[in-house]
Amino acid sequence: MGNLQWDNGGKNKNSVLTNPSPAPAPRRVKVDDKRIINCRADVNQLMPIKYRWAWERYIAGCANHWMPTEINMQRDIEQWRDADALTADERHMLKRNFGFFATAESLAANNILLGTYRLITNPECRQYLLRQAFEEAVHVHAYQYIVESLGLDEGEIFNMYMEVPCVHDKDAFCLEYIDTLTNPAFATGTPETDRQLLKSLVAFAMIMEGLFFYVGFVQVLALGRQNKMPGCSEQVQYILRDESLHLNFGIDVINQIKLENPHLWTAEFREEARAMMKAAVELEFRYAKETMPRGVLGLNCKMFEQFLRFVADRRLAQIGLEPVFNETRNPFPWMGEVIDLKKEKNFFETRVVEYQTGGKLNWE
Repeated sequence: MGNLQWDNGGKNKNSVLTNPSPAPAPRRVKVDDKRIINCRADVNQLMPIKYRWAWERYIAGCANHWMPTEINMQRDIEQWRDADALTADERHMLKRNFGFFATAESLAANNILLGTYRLITNPECRQYLLRQAFEEAVHVHAYQYIVESLGLDEGEIFNMYMEVPCVHDKDAFCLEYIDTLTNPAFATGTPETDRQLLKSLVAFAMIMEGLFFYVGFVQVLALGRQNKMPGCSEQVQYILRDESLHLNFGIDVINQIKLENPHLWTAEFREEARAMMKAAVELEFRYAKETMPRGVLGLNCKMFEQFLRFVADRRLAQIGLEPVFNETRNPFPWMGEVIDLKKEKNFFETRVVEYQTGGKLNWE
């Protein structure tokens, strides 16, 4: 639309608003104009939606809205203060997990807001990323709420990423990819930089959210199955449901980029992605051994080694890559529905019903 202006500079009381001949309107965005990366169409044009799966993830995330303070922590506080309610190994395991989770969720948020959002050029995907960033903030809030409720040493928990090697090394693995994407000078548009973005998506969707959280999830949920720390367990259930959406979204984005840019998916790149997953399994297994050096709750390190290999191969298959470990058995069958990326039915040998805004998990 042309610029509106006043005749006579607006000084005459009889002046009228005029509109010079408008410039030709730009062509409207069409569905086929949209792409995940390197798109020249208007990134603000949400409609028409091309990637319905991205919009559905956004709607599902909104329906799953929750806040940590909705969850009662009274029983957890009583158990934490009771010297006989938890063993020393269980306490060590919980603190290590809270230390990793508290900063890892913050790293995930930084990666979205300072890197990925800028480089994804599709508005419906960006809409979901905004929701995901908020959920990462909620997860940070959840661990802060747990730390505060239990009266843990905040300095100890929030500095583990610098002071505990097995926590530090997982964060450092992810920071390599954050630093690339958050560099203001980094831009996609060449095969090399596009592959760097794709590699970062593998690191965060498939490894950070699809592997690095899972040892801690199993451990905290195993406590909950024994009626220990039920508030912590409930919060992890909510977080895990959010993470399942994050993971599914990341898988869809990776596969769509592959479809639109087949030249990026070279044999060399595929081997790099498999090598990343193998290295991540080694880091997470080391973390498992440090968090539970003597075994606890019927869990042991050998089981976690098998579990991590099983999860890693499943993740690789979801983006069309060959397995690294050829592990077909999940030693934690009660986590099977989660690992299969289905709804958590039969999760605690009961059925989890969908929850909505402001609600809690309901059990039948």
